[in-house]
Amino acid sequence: MPLFGRKKSEDPSALRWSREPLPPTPEPGPDGLRSMEDHRDYLLSCLTELPPFSQHLLDALDLSICEDVYSAIDMPRFDNSAMDGYAVRAVDVAAASAEHPVSLPVVGEVAAGQDALDRLSPGTAIKIMTGAPLPPAADAIVPYENTDRGASDVRVFAPSVVSQHVRYVGEDIRAGSQLFAAGAQLGPRDVGLLAAIGRDTVLVRPRPRVAVVSTGSELVEPGQELGHAHQIYDSNSTMLAAAAKAAGAQVYRVGLVSDDPESVLQVISDQLVRADLILSTGGVSQGDYDVVKAVLPQLGETDFTAVAMQPGKPQGFGLIGDDRVPMIMLPGNPVSAFVSFEAFVRPAIRKLMGVTPYTRPVVRCRATHDFGSAPGKRQLARGIVSLDADGGRLVELAGGHGSHLLGDLARANAIIVLGEDVTQVATGDDVDVWLLDEVS
Repeated sequence: MPLFGRKKSEDPSALRWSREPLPPTPEPGPDGLRSMEDHRDYLLSCLTELPPFSQHLLDALDLSICEDVYSAIDMPRFDNSAMDGYAVRAVDVAAASAEHPVSLPVVGEVAAGQDALDRLSPGTAIKIMTGAPLPPAADAIVPYENTDRGASDVRVFAPSVVSQHVRYVGEDIRAGSQLFAAGAQLGPRDVGLLAAIGRDTVLVRPRPRVAVVSTGSELVEPGQELGHAHQIYDSNSTMLAAAAKAAGAQVYRVGLVSDDPESVLQVISDQLVRADLILSTGGVSQGDYDVVKAVLPQLGETDFTAVAMQPGKPQGFGLIGDDRVPMIMLPGNPVSAFVSFEAFVRPAIRKLMGVTPYTRPVVRCRATHDFGSAPGKRQLARGIVSLDADGGRLVELAGGHGSHLLGDLARANAIIVLGEDVTQVATGDDVDVWLLDEVS
């Protein structure tokens, strides 16, 4: 899909797209529900990694590199001192001790960034700073701590052996050696290494531009006054925008749209000019006012389904507009929306970025108490993971199973993943967990 050049449609009803159908959808199970894994894999199969382009190093942080990188230089580029002290010949200080110090005349000084002095004569020393080039014939450094720091003559109280405190050319990296392979994700230390070899840009896949929309006439923007008693503040769009940003996306929080079909059509079509992925919440279930499900087929090919998971059963997906921009449509209850984000949207963002693995790793934790699970559905329960005295992972439920319990979700640092055949977990049982935060 192109990154630039999309044209905004002034009239969403006039929008035309190529009527290429979606790929065949997965077969549902005997209960008519699609498995969570099948739905996730189907979404990912409909997505294409974003095309790469060159970015400055700081902008490339956490992105997927799209080239093999080789060093054009040795590191270090020259033999240099690892300490502030004196460059010497090791043989000249071999007998030095606190009781019988060796005295050497200081014949010069060299700092980092300066050229090395002339060849070191036997029985002399040159004052040297960390990173300064090693003078010819010097083969060891005596650190300041082992001297009296003399200016014209220096007394040495301990020997330094050959190569002590010397950094040799190429001992870290040799010119021509491969540092990165295409597909690696760049962290802060990687960015530092690229800068150290002289690179200021690198070819990477960009951050996906994700537009986040909340639907519902009952919603009010945080910071505004609630009107009648049945209005609520919108938390979903802010929460999902934050989750998308944490996953690496460039996020546009569009805000709220009422349950008016024309408004929904206009807001969604407006996002096509800038989005690589559109994320909506609400309006995908079986209600009379589930407007997203009702109107999105006018903008593109869509797939609405029921997934064998709790929470998050109603799910929607589409390829919208001329550019077939992917749109993932999540349920409106806050916990359902967040769990669905972890199950489907986060993997989608990572695929667009070309970052693997797409899914969170599964870790095993020991349950601290008994709890039950509904049969026939993948249960995704909020959990709190901690460490026992031996460093083993423990997990407990964070409150109840209700998909409206946002307070419990905020307390959780993990999602407990229970299989469709699991109905009961006993104290001490090991369970699968997605860690959302670092555990301490």
